[in-house]
Amino acid sequence: MINSKPLRTTNYELRTVTQRLRWSAHTDRGRVRTNNEDSFLGLILDPQEIRLLGKMGEAELDHNYVFAVCDGLGGAKAGEFASRIAVEKITKMFPAYITQKKLPHEEEVAKTTELLIELFKEIHRSLLLLSASYDECHGMGTTLTLCWIRPHHCYFAHIGDSRLYHLPANADNASAITQLSHDDTHVGWLFRQGKISEREAKCHQGRNLLQKALGADHQFVTPQVGSFTCVPGDRLLLCTDGVTDGLFDHQLANILTHLTTTTPARHLVEEAVRQSGRDNATAIVLEFEK
Repeated sequence: MINSKPLRTTNYELRTVTQRLRWSAHTDRGRVRTNNEDSFLGLILDPQEIRLLGKMGEAELDHNYVFAVCDGLGGAKAGEFASRIAVEKITKMFPAYITQKKLPHEEEVAKTTELLIELFKEIHRSLLLLSASYDECHGMGTTLTLCWIRPHHCYFAHIGDSRLYHLPANADNASAITQLSHDDTHVGWLFRQGKISEREAKCHQGRNLLQKALGADHQFVTPQVGSFTCVPGDRLLLCTDGVTDGLFDHQLANILTHLTTTTPARHLVEEAVRQSGRDNATAIVLEFEK
């Protein structure tokens, strides 16, 4: 459901503060594309500083963390440029959003929603301006799936067909995984309405026709904004459609449930490329630890 209103208290509201966060990220151009139009980002920030995170690591969850994946759109290298602009805008704008002032819960939720929507609109405006100014950038755009992890709450904002998944602690079967983001495609809508199966959605000829994206000559931006529960033992996955083109949801859940490596994102991407490889593939895996 598209939501531009303040976030409501839902089953996805954070119930407790997690003590540690482990992350891993990986990207691959796949076996067909000649360049990689995906980008990903990991940040740790507070009012005093901002630091880019490496592809893997872990830390105390006592600051703000931002993770994002983007899938660029456009001819030549315009898509690659668009996804990079998105992550650069996030890096530059987010420090101004962080405050040490403790706000009442409802006020914090409303403010967070407002900030995330404004961030998406600013990226959108920048891409439209470049698209109109340079022939080689005409039609450039990008998807964006972003997760903002705060000391007390987790929020996400999304547009396009990259995805955010949540696998709860102690999940004992593949059906426990939940796709929190909604694909901004007609095929995605058909799947959410139960009119087609996941397999039919993967094979549908219109599966890559985006109805919404940042830039790409779209006039308006209405991102999906929401919040979700993250307690110790939970796992989150942010990924571009190159990952989900190669792997079904139950395969994603099985890999995340039976982690035997410190680089699960690389394992997911490599398996997706092995199974398909028709598109660039990027993943970020977040693990909340006790």
